[in-house]
Amino acid sequence: MILAGDIGGTKTNLALFEWVDDTLAVKAQQQFASRNFSSLNEVISAFIRQNAMPPVDAACFGIAGPVINGCCRTTNLPWEITASGLQQHLGIDKVRLINDLEATAYGMLYLPDSQFAELNPAGRPLNGNRAVIAAGTGLGEAMLLHDGTHYHPIGSEGGHSDFAPVTPQQDALLQWLRNRYTDHVSFERVLSGPGIYTLYQFLNESGFAPQPSSMLEIPEGIDRSAMVSKCALEHNDPLCTETLRLFAEIYGAEAGNLALKSMSLGGVYIGGGIAPKILPFITEHFMNSFAAKGRFEEMLRSMQVKVALDPDTALLGAARFALDKL
Repeated sequence: MILAGDIGGTKTNLALFEWVDDTLAVKAQQQFASRNFSSLNEVISAFIRQNAMPPVDAACFGIAGPVINGCCRTTNLPWEITASGLQQHLGIDKVRLINDLEATAYGMLYLPDSQFAELNPAGRPLNGNRAVIAAGTGLGEAMLLHDGTHYHPIGSEGGHSDFAPVTPQQDALLQWLRNRYTDHVSFERVLSGPGIYTLYQFLNESGFAPQPSSMLEIPEGIDRSAMVSKCALEHNDPLCTETLRLFAEIYGAEAGNLALKSMSLGGVYIGGGIAPKILPFITEHFMNSFAAKGRFEEMLRSMQVKVALDPDTALLGAARFALDKL
């Protein structure tokens, strides 16, 4: 039995897997609101109580934050997680912590074709590295290193690299962001769930278009970024539509940066929970900025670029990692 986890700033997903007939079968799965708990151990204890979990043989957790020497201080949660602490809590030796994008990258290798939306029909994958980028609560980036035979996930904190504007509108955006984040403006500030509303605020303050009435009357506790997406997708509101267009444009540009840095001739995967929800905008506006890299445009336009539709990709990846690596 394998316990796998996908630990993010908003949600913690846990699942118990069993290896049956060469397949990982889910025996129990549950989602928790991360901020309702003071530690991952508390979440695991709740999962065990509610699912009468049998003893496990191995565990692997994909965590949104840097994992260093078996320890992680989560980026968007006040948690400190250690492999040794989880070993003691679970009573097993085989426990591994990996970056959540490592888990996502590994999970991509095991998704069926039906769980992908193709963004570049002209793309042709080669035997080579693959890049993975995922906007959710934060922005994650990883790569799958190809050694000639197998793929090896490599995590990063590339989402915290400097935001680089590529249009006059984005130049103005960067200046606006510097007034808000005076120490450092990263890509995560705009390519994330909270980043959607940040882009909306920028466009509103720049006078792009009037705010829709629904954005002026949002009840307390409602996700403002989700409301922006709803107004764009369901009501075609000009301000909200421009917000998602700008988001997709910046998303494509940074994915192209990652593709260059990793030489991802094997393809580019887009994970995270946002892209599937705003797929019409990703489909229309992502590829042009992805490929707009001057002398390397032809190479980028030859890459296969796909959106993963399965929300449990990281969970699957953590389970496969436990099965294959521990």
